[in-house]
Order: sequence, then structure tokens, then C-alpha cells
Amino acid sequence: MPLRILNLAYALVIFFLWAPSVGVAQQTQPQVPQTATIIGTVLDVTGGTVPSAIVVLQGASEHRTIHTSEDGFFKFDGVQPGVPLRVEVSAVELKSWTSKEIIAQAGQFVVLTDITLAMAPVETSVTAVTQEEVATEQVKMQEKQRVLGVVPNFYVTYERAPAPLSPKLKFQLAMKTLTDPVTLTSFGVTAGVYQAAGYPSWGQGGEAYGKRLGAISAGGYTKILIGDAVLPSLLHQDPRYFYQGTGTTKSRLQHALETPFITRGDNGHREINFSNILGDLASGAIANAYYPSQDRGAGLVARSVLVGIASRMALGVVQEFVLHKWTSRPSDQP
Repeated sequence: MPLRILNLAYALVIFFLWAPSVGVAQQTQPQVPQTATIIGTVLDVTGGTVPSAIVVLQGASEHRTIHTSEDGFFKFDGVQPGVPLRVEVSAVELKSWTSKEIIAQAGQFVVLTDITLAMAPVETSVTAVTQEEVATEQVKMQEKQRVLGVVPNFYVTYERAPAPLSPKLKFQLAMKTLTDPVTLTSFGVTAGVYQAAGYPSWGQGGEAYGKRLGAISAGGYTKILIGDAVLPSLLHQDPRYFYQGTGTTKSRLQHALETPFITRGDNGHREINFSNILGDLASGAIANAYYPSQDRGAGLVARSVLVGIASRMALGVVQEFVLHKWTSRPSDQP
């Protein structure tokens, strides 16, 4: 009897010690999660990861944005289960990607695969530019050309394919040259040289110098306006010197020496340089009408033409072989 009572007491002690532990175990059983998780990795078409891509979780009551990590990975925790959702991915210079509709279940890990961002198409815009617009920009560069940064050198083009000049641009270039202080100064210096030589026969003194200055200015203006603007516009010829810069010395020299006789038409073809020849004749005729009677005559006109031809031949050689080294011009020209 005492042994039975002792066994019963021992059984009661074991029961009371085991019962609380069962309750605790029941209380600490893990709860089933009430939300879902969405994860994925963003790749490009080469299979490389895309860091810092923008990932948007979008739904009726969801709108969250995160960025992918350095390895292209992203993760949305606490996703509401049972509702339609979509994931949108975008990155700079890549096409966007949108998932199919996702309805996650409570406790589910949704792994999005095949998130590959293709290259975005390159948009190219083409702006149509007329020949006159191109020529206008080229003339603007020519008007900045000066020998040693001082003497204007506007009537030479270094372009490989210069656009033809419109009549407006031909007159613009002529007026830019005629109104340049260096051009006006050259008229005064030339009048001084003629004064010292006593030619034409106006004697000496201030009045004589004024007549010489007027005659030289009239001839210079006539030559440039008629020979480099009016006639080139009427005859569709280009008054500029076209720098060759390549080829043999012989070919470059020939190109320079033929300048008074051959020019380029507005159509790009080589033509007889009627503009310069007739411009010299017009300048000689002005001088013939203006000079004293003893200095007039057909010889004066012929001399004016020959001097004009010789001076342009010499200038062509200097332009081709010397002045291009000393002429300041915009850096985008050769």
C-alpha cells in the first residue's frame, strides 16, 4: 500500500511538471504569415545585371517604388495577398518591362524571372538646312579671317566644299570689305604714294591729295562693287579665291595663276572670269573719266586691266603658299 501511494504521488508530480510545458509549446507554434513577398533580378540583353533600376509595385491599394541593388536584385516585403498587382521596371537608356498580373497568396514567395530590359531605340532628328544657310555660316567665318589678325582676308575660302553665294551674300561680303578700316586706310596710303610720285598730274598740296584720294576710292569701290558683287550676281560667278592647299606645287601654282582668267560658277563649274575682267574695265573707265586730260586715254584703261590681272595673279600665289599660314580663322576650318 505505501508503494502504490508513492507511485501515484510520483505520477502526479510528473503530470504537473509536463502540462505547463505542453501549453507553452502550443503557444509558441509559428503563425502563418498574412502577407507575401515578391523578389526578382533585373538583367540587360547581354545577361548583365542592371543596378539602380526603378522597380514599381502597382495595385489598387499598392504603390511602392524601390531601386535595384548593385547586383540588380529587388525585394518587396509585406505584399497584400489576394489582390491583382503588377511590377514595372525601368532604367536609363533601356526599354521598360511590365510583369503579367500577379495575385500572391499569404506566405508566398513570388519570384519574377525573365526581367530583361532591351536597349531603347535611338531617336535621330534631322534638320533640313538650305544651301544659303550653309553659305551664310561660311561667310560669317570668312569675315573673321585676317592676316596677322589685322588685314582683312575675306575673299578667300578654305572650305573643301564651299556653298555658292547668293547675290545678298556677295553684296554683304563686298560691303564688309569696303567699310573695313584697313581698306579705307589703304586708300589713303595709296593716295599718299601717288602724291609722292606726282601722279596723276594734279600737282601737290592738300587739294591734289584730296583728288587722288577721291580717284583711288572711286576706282576701288567700283572694282569691288562691280567686279565682286554686281557682275558675279548677274553672271552667277563666285568672286572668291578657292584655296587648294593639296597636290603638287606645280598644280597649286597653276591654280593660283589662272585665278584672273578662270573662276567657279555658282553651279560649281569652271568658267571664264568675266566678272573680274569687266570689273577692271569699269574701274579703268572711271579713272579715265576722272583723271586730268593729259593722263586719260585708252592706255589708262588697258593699263588698269593689266594691273588688275597682274595683281590678282600675284595675290593668288601669295594666298596659296603664304597667307594661309598667317590668316587667323575659326578653328573648325583647316
